[in-house]
This record gives sequence, C-alpha cells and structure tokens, in this order.
Amino acid sequence: MTEQREPLRLLFRFARMAEDDPHSINDILDRLHETAEHEKKVSVGQMMDAFGHRSYGPFLIVPPLIEFSPLGAIPGVPTVLALIILIFAVQILIGKKHFWLPDFILKRAVSADKLEKGTKKARSTARFLDRHFHGRMRWLTTKPFVRVAAAITILLTLAVPPLELLPFASTGPMLAIATLGLALLVRDGMLMILASVIAIAAVGAGLWFFVGG
Repeated sequence: MTEQREPLRLLFRFARMAEDDPHSINDILDRLHETAEHEKKVSVGQMMDAFGHRSYGPFLIVPPLIEFSPLGAIPGVPTVLALIILIFAVQILIGKKHFWLPDFILKRAVSADKLEKGTKKARSTARFLDRHFHGRMRWLTTKPFVRVAAAITILLTLAVPPLELLPFASTGPMLAIATLGLALLVRDGMLMILASVIAIAAVGAGLWFFVGG
C-alpha cells in the first residue's frame, strides 16, 4: 500500500513546489534537496518540474552549479550542460513563457546522492549571496535586458566546448552564466553588470589560452 501511494505523494510534492517560482539560491537548493531526498537518480525533467517551467533564474543557475561540482570533471559533462543552457537561453531570447527541452535531455539523470552533497556544500555560499544581493537597479532586469542577458548566455555556452579541453577553463563562462541567472532570480541590476564583466573576462581568457597561450 505504501508503495502504491509513493508516486502520488511525489506528484503532490512536485505540484506544491511548482506553485511558486523560487526567489533565492536557498529556494533552489531546497527544491533540489527535496527532489533528490527519496530518489537514487534525479533527471533533468524532475528538476524542471521542481522549479516550474516559467522562471528564468534556476535554469541558468543549476547547470553551472552541477559543473562546479565533482560531476563537472567528467569529460563531456560541461558541454552537455552548456547545450541545456543554450536551449533555455534561446527560448528566453525569443520570449517563450514556458520552457521546453527534448526528451533525450529530460531523461538524463545525475546521482541523487551526489546532488544532495553538492547542495549541502553550496549552502554557505547561498546564504551569503541571498543576504547581500537583491533588488538593486531593478530596471536592468526588465524584459529588454533579460534578452540581452540571454544573448550573452548563448555566446558563453558556445565558448564552453572548446574551453573544456583545458582544465577548469569552462568554469569561467559557467560562473558568468550563474551570475546572470542569479541577477534575474533576485532582480539585481548590479549583479547583471558584474555578470557582464565576468563574461568579458571569461571569453577574453579563453581567447588568450587558444590564441596567445
């Protein structure tokens, strides 16, 4: 009987989490933790259900968080994560209100245990970011600038596959993408500016490695 009720319980939990968009990094980590709590693996589709299909921020934050974790050291993972971000960023750029991913990506999964460990490690950083970044220069997070952020994100994702050939080099673009996602999540224009600076630095460093290095 308990086993029969489990899918229904999970359905209600996902519905409850999707009722409201996450408003902070800790919100995102809470939802990842709740999703992974009773699973062996967590699919991309489950993560989307946990965040809802309308909020920009989480879909630009979570893939870089995975890339920063030990999972990001696996060859090919940064490129797959960049592809996921690219699909989201294109949809943000064209103004879609509900996000979509192809089935072969939705079915990809990560270890729930590693995901939980990653969320625990990120808690202290999340508390710092939530405490210090929110609500400044909100006009920089309105629709025209959201599309600019999406265009910058697309360029950054295209830089990831070649940079993956160098140890830790893909972390630069991913950091810029995560900062853009955080800026959109907490509606902080100062963070948008910071993210743009990080993006320029990341792309510049990548060009230096390949051209000047």
